[in-house]
Amino acid sequence: MANVLVPIAPGCEELEAVTIIDLLRRADISVTTASLDNGSEVNPVVASRGVVLIPDTTLDQAILTDFDMLVLPGGLPGADHLDNDPRIQSLLKKMAGEGKYTAAICAAPKILANAKLLEGKSATSYPGVIDQMNLQNTQIKEDSVVHDDKVITSRGPGTAMDFTLSLIEILAGKEKRDEVAAGLLWK
Repeated sequence: MANVLVPIAPGCEELEAVTIIDLLRRADISVTTASLDNGSEVNPVVASRGVVLIPDTTLDQAILTDFDMLVLPGGLPGADHLDNDPRIQSLLKKMAGEGKYTAAICAAPKILANAKLLEGKSATSYPGVIDQMNLQNTQIKEDSVVHDDKVITSRGPGTAMDFTLSLIEILAGKEKRDEVAAGLLWK
C-alpha cells in the first residue's frame, strides 16, 4: 500500500486538503496528515475559511517515516507557510532525489518551483501563481491537472477531485481510480 504525507498549514484551502485526504483514503492509500508544529504536540489547524482540521501528527514526527508521495494543498496563507518551512523544502528535495512523487495544487506549486522541482517540467497552478514567477525552464499550462514524470500539479479547489483521482491512478492504478470515481458519482 502506498504511503502519502499531506502537510496541513494554517490558512490552507480546506476543500483541497479534505478532498485529497478523503479520496486517497477511499482508495485504501495510507495518508498521514501533519501540522507544521515543532516537536510532538499536535495542535488543530484553522484553514482559510475557518474550518478546523486535526492533523494526525506533527511534521517533526512524520519526517521520520518513509513516504511514496508528498501532496501539498494550496490556499493562502497556507501555501506560504509551507513554502517558508525549511523542513518542507528539504523533504521535497529528498523525495525528488529518491525518485518519489511530489504533488501540489492551487498556490502550492510555487513551493515546488522554489525547491527547483519544476525546472524543465510542465506544470500548472492557480492563475497568477507560478506564471508570475518568471520560471524560464518551466512550461506553464492551463490544464486542470499536469503530470510530468514524478511531479503532479493542479489549478485549484474546482480541480481537487480530478487532481486526487489522478494521484490515485498513479499510486493504485486505473481500476482503483475508476472504483473511487464511481462511488463518488464522478464523471
